[in-house]
Amino acid sequence: MLIGVPKEIKVHEYRVGLTPMGVHELVSQGHQVLVESFAGMGVGYLDEDYTNAGASVTGSAEELYLNAEMIIKVKEPQPRECKLLSEGQTLFAYLHLAADRQQTDALIKSGCTAIAFETVTSPGGGLPLLAPMSEVAGRMSIQAGAHCLEKAQSGKGVLLGGVPGVPPAKVLVIGGGVVGENAARMALGLGAQVTIVDRSVPRLQQLDAQFGGRLQTLYSTQNNIEAAVLSADLIVGAVLIPGAAAPKLVTRDMVERMKPGTVMVDVAIDQGGCFETSRPTTHQNPIYEVNHVVHYCVANMPGAVARTSTLALQNVTLPYAQALASKGWMNAMWDDPHLANGLNIQRGQVACPGVADAFGMPLIPMEKILSNHKA
Repeated sequence: MLIGVPKEIKVHEYRVGLTPMGVHELVSQGHQVLVESFAGMGVGYLDEDYTNAGASVTGSAEELYLNAEMIIKVKEPQPRECKLLSEGQTLFAYLHLAADRQQTDALIKSGCTAIAFETVTSPGGGLPLLAPMSEVAGRMSIQAGAHCLEKAQSGKGVLLGGVPGVPPAKVLVIGGGVVGENAARMALGLGAQVTIVDRSVPRLQQLDAQFGGRLQTLYSTQNNIEAAVLSADLIVGAVLIPGAAAPKLVTRDMVERMKPGTVMVDVAIDQGGCFETSRPTTHQNPIYEVNHVVHYCVANMPGAVARTSTLALQNVTLPYAQALASKGWMNAMWDDPHLANGLNIQRGQVACPGVADAFGMPLIPMEKILSNHKA
């Protein structure tokens, strides 16, 4: 198979879909890889590194999209990239379609087969291709939040860990999944007072045991969330419903009653955000204020630590890329139903329940798609 690796064009996105090591693995299995020039520069890889690994390099994104049978990239294709996709082509990337009607329509129109990293599952019910970026984003949320709490960023002027004789900041983490756990770990490590909210009592028990009682846990109800957000200095939104839009757990009314300088970091912004006042921002312009409450809603947070993120992502995506390249998407999904859960769009049809629900679109069952092609 001829695999294309384009240069990411989203604002301040420096990650790359394959490293030279990944290229070498695919080439050694008989595949061809075409890499867009400078695709790896943001993480320290030169075009020469890719050619030494066996790839061909092109200076034209149009040429890459025209010739590649499968496109491997990191972030969702931007509008001009969607126009380059074609029927019969396979796209393997983060998509987050339930929060992006424009991209959903464009991928449907393209006729491509779009497989989303974030909806591929594991036998245990986890999200193996989302987990490493969730770890990165969870940890970064505390770094970003601590910076935004500085007075120069319109925050309260509170040091996250405090100092002797001065209490630490109160950090509220909404969601006890991978993002929430990593956010809590970082905040606790910096000496903050941390509360984590989740609707799963068993998960709260796990977190309580894991952090040895240093972490305060709270069952997720509207009243509990409201009371907690009004007393917090830093709030991290870490809620995820796989493949679906995030629920709005912090309302505009709550934001209007928060103390000026409170900081909100919405890690769920890729899926639409879990704060009612959230809207996507970029690394170039990461924050804005609503009622003097600072909002940090960067939609590609891990892109800021591009090398760490690229290496961590490739560790988990490469085996799936190898299966798709060697078997084709249909046979790979027949062999692995967890990979099949990654199928979001297939030749103009929506295959992901969360996306269909978000936009009121008809859903074609996975079994029907696979059986039709198998026949």
